[in-house]
Amino acid sequence: MEASGGLPRPALTGTATAEVVVVGGGIAGMCTAWELTRAGHDVMLLDAGRIMSGVTGHTTAKLTAQHTLIYHRLEPETALFYAQAQTDALKHVAAQPIECELERLPAYTYSSNLDEIKQEAEAARKAGLPASYETSVPLPGASGAAVKVEGQAQFHPLRYLRGLAADLPRIHENTRVVDIDGRTVKTEQGATVQAEVVVVATHFPILDRVALVPRLSPRRELVLAAPIDKSLDPQGMYITRDEGMRSVRTAPYGDKRLLIVTGEIYPPGAPGVRQRIATLANWAGERFGVTEFPYAWSAQDYETSDGVPYVGRFPGMGDNVFVATGFGGWGMTNGVAAGRLIASLVAGEPLPWANIFDPRRITLKEAVTGVARNVAATARHFIGDRVETQRAEALSDIAPGEGRVLMVDGERLAIYRDPQGGLRAVEGTCTHMGCVVGFNDAEATWDCPCHGSRFDLDGSIVSGPALKPLTPHQVSE
Repeated sequence: MEASGGLPRPALTGTATAEVVVVGGGIAGMCTAWELTRAGHDVMLLDAGRIMSGVTGHTTAKLTAQHTLIYHRLEPETALFYAQAQTDALKHVAAQPIECELERLPAYTYSSNLDEIKQEAEAARKAGLPASYETSVPLPGASGAAVKVEGQAQFHPLRYLRGLAADLPRIHENTRVVDIDGRTVKTEQGATVQAEVVVVATHFPILDRVALVPRLSPRRELVLAAPIDKSLDPQGMYITRDEGMRSVRTAPYGDKRLLIVTGEIYPPGAPGVRQRIATLANWAGERFGVTEFPYAWSAQDYETSDGVPYVGRFPGMGDNVFVATGFGGWGMTNGVAAGRLIASLVAGEPLPWANIFDPRRITLKEAVTGVARNVAATARHFIGDRVETQRAEALSDIAPGEGRVLMVDGERLAIYRDPQGGLRAVEGTCTHMGCVVGFNDAEATWDCPCHGSRFDLDGSIVSGPALKPLTPHQVSE
């Protein structure tokens, strides 16, 4: 997606007051700030970098109530409210007078597992969606059956959010929040804001180490894009969990269409990202005849233990602090829904689907499967990755363009060798909760497999939840 653009907003300095402080300038934060501003509240929005430059700036921008295979896994009442929330969000975006390339198209989820597709089609229909079971999929190379949901949409989220930003007079960029103490919001630069209400919309919720950490799991996925002739446009949005997940849509691109292909889900810190890019490019090239992809990026999101986002009062943070997280790759409708839901809770008039999103809920499914799985995965990284780095390796084993975590003079360091042969080292454990980082060979970053923090080669934070950079170290051969 194109850069957020626009003139930079100044960082917050000194002390300030606001009725509401929203932390995070992605789609959830922007929509929440806009909804509350429209309701008459004095709102200040703070972002650690540039607004719209994080996950929202890298989305594939499907605006749909069809979220792969979710409805047959939810209880019927939960499925009904979930569908209503997503459909309401889609209609809400479409109703705004903002030019954002919104196109109405059908959405397809396809799979070779015909029984599961039938179950999903039936559950989606019972939830009120215009869903049907299709025995064929109008996408090159696709096999199996599909759930087709009519009347869905895709759009340009940055253009939409720029329209919302025009109505937000108090935006401060490059303002990293590091603490929320009651009604006081504190920043890395020492500025403070006194607020009656605080909304944490930072993707993974900062400042949380107990309530939601074990209930969220990070994932990354790759995105490739290239122009194609309009005659090759498959006229819809497609997704499958087969083959490590594949998603296809197109967007306006002059006299052509821009093919956007997503896939290769992997945990942060996993090796071999470049090879995953090549695998995805080969898959798309075989189906659409594309030989080069001039655009490539990656995205990250978090999945909750039961598949439904956490939107509402932040557990353990007081009744005046709200959170929006865990969109599971479907942040467009869920981000809009989060803004509407939080605004309704602040007004004391919760929307009908408030309970299913409540972060304080603990379901049997979460307790038995999701939380236990996430805790076990974190423990494996916390212990297993430490054991791995104890193995004797020499600095000379690191090739140019490669990064490894090694023990050097009793310290665990993340070491990168640049193309000229120089070494750059930072501490090898994440400053969030101490997991060992892994090297991303496509983006040259150090990524935490436990909770998704990402760091640049100099240790600076690319994205949280970490609030402190990795400390640089000197190494020599």
